[in-house]
Amino acid sequence: MLKPVPLFIGLRYVAARRRQQFISFINGFSLVGMALGVLALIVVTSVMNGFDREMKTRILSVVPHGFVEREGGLQNWQDVAKKLEQQPHVEAASPFVRGFALVSAYGDSHGVQFQGVEPDALRNVSEVGESMIMGSLDELQPRSYRIVLGRILARQLNVLPGESVILTLPQVSVTPAGIFPRTKRFTVAGVFSAGAQVDQNIALMNIEDAARLMRMPGKVQGLQLRFDDMDNALGRLPLYANELGEGFSGEDWSQSQGNLFQAVKMEKTVVTLLLMIIVAVAAFNIVSALVLMVADKRSDIAVLRTLGLTSRQIMAVFVVQGSAIGLIGAFSGAILGVLIALNLTEMVTWVENLLGVKIFDPRVFFVSYLPSEFRMGDAVVVLTAAICMSLLATVFPAWRAAQIEPAEALRYE
Repeated sequence: MLKPVPLFIGLRYVAARRRQQFISFINGFSLVGMALGVLALIVVTSVMNGFDREMKTRILSVVPHGFVEREGGLQNWQDVAKKLEQQPHVEAASPFVRGFALVSAYGDSHGVQFQGVEPDALRNVSEVGESMIMGSLDELQPRSYRIVLGRILARQLNVLPGESVILTLPQVSVTPAGIFPRTKRFTVAGVFSAGAQVDQNIALMNIEDAARLMRMPGKVQGLQLRFDDMDNALGRLPLYANELGEGFSGEDWSQSQGNLFQAVKMEKTVVTLLLMIIVAVAAFNIVSALVLMVADKRSDIAVLRTLGLTSRQIMAVFVVQGSAIGLIGAFSGAILGVLIALNLTEMVTWVENLLGVKIFDPRVFFVSYLPSEFRMGDAVVVLTAAICMSLLATVFPAWRAAQIEPAEALRYE
């Protein structure tokens, strides 16, 4: 006989018996519910991680990893760039001038952030040159007043390379005829496609043209940087800016694109909490199964008490039973969830090929496949939460079983 005795009896109660089919059904239902909840949580968090990775990769292929600016502008940017490139993990630096404007064409208007760049230096910090689907960055020559738009923005404005757009700045010009908003006509030189939200709100022009628009000719606002790894940019920019002297400030991609990534993080948290309800429901099923089991086993509990088992050992019997159901379900769901998460992209592609349909149409979505990135930390959190819920679910029924008095239970037997 397996020892200790509560472990042996608790595991025996987990197994199905003919005269306890209803209780066995509830046990099985609880186990399956726990497995499905853990499986769903692991798969969904992996998909959310995959989308987060895709967004970061696509956006940061166009948007630099960090910015260093100086109040009032910067003239000797080449010297500052050399100092920054000597800092740990910094690979390249490029000057920029940026601002906000309203871009209009054919009666449509959209707000954008325009960036003045040096085409040759920009290629060292951004992959936008490789993302061009029409035109070239080389056409952004000084005083040419040419502009490069994102794919979505160009489609919304219904413009192609060679056509004109009007930039309206949030500034006014005072003339003898009155006060008018500052506007400038630009010719579309090209269109880029990063496959992310930046395709809708970023426009590029030559740095000299941008400096004239911002009324700071001969200066740049600062430098945009590229790191050897995007995570190495986090927290380092303010330190590098302080070493350059007074008036410098720095921000990394988590600040410049922080709202978007925070929204994705919040969405992942909310979805995880909602799916955790499935695990909670399975835990409540364990409570129901144990309560019914305790009611059915009152006489058995009384006999065990008369044979010498203590209240604590009786309680341990039902804790073992409920925990076994939760553990089997949680680990089964975790194993299946990990297998699905690791192969989800291939599975969805196989289904698409089998049915001849495209779930993610590249003309509508930024991605043409279902991304998935399994992270062991997320699986450990999900599994730990499921096990803790299972253990907590056993406390009340086990306590009720321990309160049964042998004399009362055996009075009518």
